[in-house]
Amino acid sequence: MDSLIAPHGGTLINRLVEAEEAAAVRARAEGLPRITLNDRQASDFEMIATGGLSPLTGFMNAAAYESVINTRHLPAGAGQQKLAWTIPITLAPEDSVSEGLQAGQEIALYYSDGTTLAGVMQLEEKYPLQKEKEAQSVYRTTDEAHPGVAAVNAQGATALAGNITAVALPPYTDFPEHRLTPAQTRAKFSELGWKTVVAFQTRNPIHRAHEYLQKCALESVDGLLVHPLVGATKGDDIPADVRMKCYVALLNNYYPAERTMLAVNPAAMRYAGPSEAIFHAIIRKNYGCTHFIVGRDHAGVGTYYGTYDAQTIFDEFEQEAIGIIPMKFEHSFWCNQCDGMASGKTCPHDKENHVALSGTKVREMLRAGEIPPREFTRPEVAKVLIESMRASA
Repeated sequence: MDSLIAPHGGTLINRLVEAEEAAAVRARAEGLPRITLNDRQASDFEMIATGGLSPLTGFMNAAAYESVINTRHLPAGAGQQKLAWTIPITLAPEDSVSEGLQAGQEIALYYSDGTTLAGVMQLEEKYPLQKEKEAQSVYRTTDEAHPGVAAVNAQGATALAGNITAVALPPYTDFPEHRLTPAQTRAKFSELGWKTVVAFQTRNPIHRAHEYLQKCALESVDGLLVHPLVGATKGDDIPADVRMKCYVALLNNYYPAERTMLAVNPAAMRYAGPSEAIFHAIIRKNYGCTHFIVGRDHAGVGTYYGTYDAQTIFDEFEQEAIGIIPMKFEHSFWCNQCDGMASGKTCPHDKENHVALSGTKVREMLRAGEIPPREFTRPEVAKVLIESMRASA
């Protein structure tokens, strides 16, 4: 794996222990204060444990937290360059839980079922969150209607910082063949001989415009990692199991198997727009990708961000501080006059020649059992979505 891109910070973190060490941690956890992780905290725990959030080894301390919300970088060690980082990773349980805890204690962390031990955290320090400042820095708004801001405000007032030791990943039962850790994707890339890999982030089914971007990117690299986010999302997002069926149907029929891989990203969605574009790129760097597709309104929600803010933010960082190459694409569409996919950079025709369907229109068609035009989506994907809507009706 020496030929692959280095993880963020240079070392792929692994906080997951096994065998005798895991048994010792489980035994020790029996007598410790306990915290039950919510879905977002569990996703963050898993991402730290497997190295998806390298170089983090635990939940952020005050110095790291303040550095991120003030400078959008992690604190630099002696003689080291600052690493880009745009979203704090904190553990702030209900105030009633954190009040009785003291620095130096070990805490047992459990998944939401209340019985599965995730691992333990060595409590390094407690510190107050700066919620308003964090919201403005990360989400560019303090509006409670923003789901990310709401999540920040829903936390306790006090963050608990410290390194974690993991004994188990969340007890998933869905699509296990696609749940690959960063070490596993890196091993697969090496096995396939891929040195340059482009990642595509999505929380939606892939339509023709997305397919166009992916295949344009694939022209200039060895492989494509379709890496949908399946952690906590908004309630009105299409469920992960439905999306996964769409991805499998699409890749099986329209992508070269030897140059494409599907794996899931267990991170929680923040809807932080530009900040999350940087964050998503760094995560994919840890998974072994050298390039990252950034399209229109990446990780956006509502009207909080400009159409291409998630692209221009990359220009605000030194490339060495990020380390993965963004591949920036304009909005793409089917042009009837061109008789193919195009973008504003390649199509000379007026907008009346472009196939543009609103999400509302597409949902109406799917509910009626109608397959949207081939210019918008592949029929195999539409079929999965129609079946899902019928099943949930």
